[in-house]
This record gives sequence, structure tokens and C-alpha cells, in this order.
Amino acid sequence: MTPEEIVGLLAEPGRLRVFSAVVLGAGTPSEVTDRAGIPPKEAGAALRRLQEGGLVEAAGGRLVARAGQLKDTARRAARSEDSARPAVDHGSGDARVETLLRTFLRDGGDRIRSLPRQFGRRRIVLHHLARRSFETGAAYPEREVNAVLRGWCEGAEVDHVTVRRYLVDHCLLSRADGVYRLREDAPAVL
Repeated sequence: MTPEEIVGLLAEPGRLRVFSAVVLGAGTPSEVTDRAGIPPKEAGAALRRLQEGGLVEAAGGRLVARAGQLKDTARRAARSEDSARPAVDHGSGDARVETLLRTFLRDGGDRIRSLPRQFGRRRIVLHHLARRSFETGAAYPEREVNAVLRGWCEGAEVDHVTVRRYLVDHCLLSRADGVYRLREDAPAVL
């Protein structure tokens, strides 16, 4: 069974209600009808379709959801997606740093997913962000820094103001009179 087939089976609200009723323990067609809250004719058609699709089966005179089928399909899909997706190389040359960046960055390393809580790991992610976003020697007004960091933080668990503060706190950017500069003396790793 493919993920598309499962989605197709459960996309119809009546079938989803019937499947949910079976998952929650309804073992006979009348119990399914009662718990799903749909007319008997609709419940019967949904049950037939779910049985033909392999998500529900009759075992020992009772209806049973084949939840294992869902798990197996999800695992296969995740494995094939992981193997089909090439690993992003951030250019650090260190396998541990690459793994860390893949964990906390998304969209090919152009957006933050979240920031690590651990200081050293957070510094590595911020160093990557600073080196990819700002030129050495260039001066950036705060609004320009904010615009760059908003792009990095789009859809992230952290906002651009927090990231800007961390970049200054970790001595990756210097700030003077509302102007920011990439610090050349900041090491990548502590």
C-alpha cells in the first residue's frame, strides 16, 4: 500500500469517521454506524471500501483496523524519502558540524529550523549563518540586518530579533551606533 492510496482512502470524511470508529474499538457494523454518527448505508459503503483497501479487516467476527499497515507504509515512505534526498553539504569539512547544521537548518541550509540550546552548538549554527549572510568589512544598518535575519527565521521557532542578539552576544557581529559588522576574529567553534 502506498501513502497516496492511504490518503485516498481516508480523504473522504465518512470513511475517515468509520476508520476512526474502528480504531477506537467499534467491532460490528452497527457499532461503527453509532460511533461514526453517519447513516447505515454510508457506513456500510465506507467499511467495504476500507476493507478492499486493506485498512480494515474482519478478524474473529469483529472489525479490526490494520494500524500496522499505516506504520509500515509511513516507515517505508520516510526511508525512501531520506535516501532520495541528497545530503546538503554546508562546506565546513567536518562531519559532526555538517550533521549539526543539517539538524538545525532547513531548505538547503538557508533557513533556521531552531537553534540549539547548548552554547557551543548554537555558536556553530550562528557562525554559519553570519558567514553566509554578511561580508567582512561591510557596515550594515540595523534594518538591513533585520531583513536578512527575517529570511533566515521564516517559519522557525526563533525570531530575527533573538538571532540578532545572539550574533552580538556570541561576538559574531559587532554593533556600534546602530551599525553592525561581521567580526573577522570570531572563531567558528569554541
